[in-house]
Amino acid sequence: MKALKFSRKHLGIPYAVFMAAFVVLPLLLIILYAFTVEDAEIVTNDISKFSFSFSNFISFFGQSANIRAIYISFGLAILTTVICLLISYPVAYILARSKLKSRNVILMLFILPMWINFVLRTAAMKELLFAIGMYRSNKLSMVNTVIGMVYDYLPFTILPLYTVLIKLDKNILEASADLGANSVQTFFKVIIPLSMPGIISAVTMVLLPTTTSYVISDTLGNGNVTIIGKLIEDQFSTMFDWHAGSAIAMILLILIFATMFITRKFSDGDDVQARGGGLW
Repeated sequence: MKALKFSRKHLGIPYAVFMAAFVVLPLLLIILYAFTVEDAEIVTNDISKFSFSFSNFISFFGQSANIRAIYISFGLAILTTVICLLISYPVAYILARSKLKSRNVILMLFILPMWINFVLRTAAMKELLFAIGMYRSNKLSMVNTVIGMVYDYLPFTILPLYTVLIKLDKNILEASADLGANSVQTFFKVIIPLSMPGIISAVTMVLLPTTTSYVISDTLGNGNVTIIGKLIEDQFSTMFDWHAGSAIAMILLILIFATMFITRKFSDGDDVQARGGGLW
């Protein structure tokens, strides 16, 4: 009997099993529930009583409140991403160009909040906003939500930007100066294009999660800000309608895939990514 030979390919078997059990199978269940309805009046989750239907999607798009939640979700996500980039890029650029021996320590201080529990950070921000009087006003619910999202996701933009900027070839910057470009021209025509993979990585790490961060909108928005993630949570935990909740999850998944496809197109032509400058 021929002995079995161990191969490095076998190391991927646990990962494949994990992906099949905890990624592929749940996704298939979401698709099943999204495109079906139960024939029985009482919810039993009996697959044999399911029938194919598009009614979950029709019902979702037929309600103006749901469409408004999508607009609010992506509006908050885009605004949060832009603010994070405007704050993070100068910080990452200064740290990357700095000759301080302690710049790694400074970088660690910026990304330290990533090591703290997400809910604890949000609760701490709530207490701070309450102390300065902003949380008491319902008119500032949207502002408080944006502040909370920027605070929670700012480290996720600093790290990929710093990773790319620290790898920039200084000879290219010197060549730009030798060819007559001033510092402003070098920044916009050389540095920003070369750091585009880091920008795309930062956008992906902030834009996509913030569309579903209903914990922040619920906690800091005082219940006045409803995003698509909250709609999904309500369907599963409050209304116990797995079919409607799965349909909304499918819609969000499609929107996220479309966003990833668009951002990926922007980074496909970057030479820096080919050299491994980006994080993905």
